[in-house]
Amino acid sequence: MHTTLIRAGLAVTIAVSAITLTVAQATKQTVPGITNFTKLESTIACAGATSVAAIPEVKKLGYNSIINLREASEQGAEVEASAAAAKEAGIRYVHIPMNGKMPDAGVADKFLKEIVEPQNQPVFVHCASGNRAAAMWMIKRMVVDGWDADRAGTEAAALGLTNAALKQFAIDYAAKHKK
Repeated sequence: MHTTLIRAGLAVTIAVSAITLTVAQATKQTVPGITNFTKLESTIACAGATSVAAIPEVKKLGYNSIINLREASEQGAEVEASAAAAKEAGIRYVHIPMNGKMPDAGVADKFLKEIVEPQNQPVFVHCASGNRAAAMWMIKRMVVDGWDADRAGTEAAALGLTNAALKQFAIDYAAKHKK
């Protein structure tokens, strides 16, 4: 009986470890002026709405670049002011506007080009809620890192992906662009 319990405990420990290893550690943090800040590994953080005032804090957190997926026409996007704040803070700013209702493969192409550039690492990616940022990261995981959709989808959900249409866009894009 004692040996059976030890084996069962070991099996549970191995199973939990395997699940933990399949997805990188996503850590939620509270950062003033940033909605839904989630740090993933040491190379990326994904978030929702990010105020202009929060950009110096992004630099203090150690990020070398910001990729903003918000469209300039979105309420509160403040793209030009954000770019100016990033320049002043000494952080690279990349604006890749993405329409969450009508995602475009060209946006994903641009995102992948920027996300893999060593000088951009670590990178802070944001949109309004975190959905687009997480969907783009899901694409990166599948296309660049070779992850399957389930594994990448689990991580993307931890980052804030709740939009089923964006998740499907990511899956479809990756299916067409896997190396």
